[in-house]
Amino acid sequence: MTIDAWAQHPTARFIGQEMFATLRRWTGGVIPTEEIPLDLTVAAMDAGGVDQAMLSAWHGPDGSLIGNDEVAAWIAKAPGRFHGIASVDLRKPMAGVRELRRRVQDDGFKGLRVLPWLWETPPTDRRFYPLYAACVELGVPFCTQVGHTGPLRPSEPGRPIPYIDQVALDFPELTIVCGHVGYPWTEEMIAVARKHENVVIDTSAYTTERLPAELITYLKSGSGRHRVLFGSNYPMIFPKHALEGLDDLGLDEETRELYLDGNARRVFGL
Repeated sequence: MTIDAWAQHPTARFIGQEMFATLRRWTGGVIPTEEIPLDLTVAAMDAGGVDQAMLSAWHGPDGSLIGNDEVAAWIAKAPGRFHGIASVDLRKPMAGVRELRRRVQDDGFKGLRVLPWLWETPPTDRRFYPLYAACVELGVPFCTQVGHTGPLRPSEPGRPIPYIDQVALDFPELTIVCGHVGYPWTEEMIAVARKHENVVIDTSAYTTERLPAELITYLKSGSGRHRVLFGSNYPMIFPKHALEGLDDLGLDEETRELYLDGNARRVFGL
C-alpha cells in the first residue's frame, strides 16, 4: 500500500492563481491549466501505485480555492481512494472550529490544513490556537507547510524554528504534519521532529532524487523512520514522478513500509 499524505484535486479557482506561476516555470508547465475530471486524478494515482490520497481543501484570504464540500463530493465519487483534509477561514476561528467539527464528525475528514504563507502570518498567530485545540479534541492532525514557498508569497512563516517548535510546546498533544520538508531549514525541521514526538514530516513537493541528504539520513534512523511520510503535492508533482528512484535510497523493508503507508495510517487514524 502507498498513501499520499498531500494531494489536491485542482479546481479552476485553484489552478488559475497567479501565485503558482513560479511552480509552472519550475515544473516545465506540467501543472494543469484548467479543471480536470476526477478520473484523471485517480489515473495519476494508479500510474504511481498510490492506493489512497489525503485530499486537501484550500482556504485563503480571498476565499475558498478548493472547498470542503467539493472534497467531500470527490470522496463520494471515488470510494476508498481519498480521505478529506479540511481547510477553514483563519479570520473566523470559531466558525472554523465548527466547520472542522462538522467535517470530521459528519463527513469523516481526517485532518485540518491551514497554510501560514497563504495568510502571510506565522502559525503562532493567536487565531490558529482555537483550531489547534479543536484538532486535539477531535483526534486529528494539523497539517501545514514548512520551508520556503514556491508560490509568490513570503517564506518567513514557514520556519520550523521558532514557529512549529513553539506550537508543539504549547500543544504537546497536537499531531503536526509538516509538509514540504522544510528546505532550506531542513536541519531545523529535523531537530523539531526529534524534539517533539507528535511532529512529523511529509515529503510533498519533492521528488525522491531531490530529497535533502540530511532528511534521508533521518528517515533511516531509529526514530526518523516513524516520523517521515510520503507526499506528492499532486498536481504540482505527479505521484509516479515523486516516487522515481525510491529503490535507490536503500531503505530496509520496515522503513519503506512505514514511509509509504504505516506512518500515514497512524498519523491520520486510517
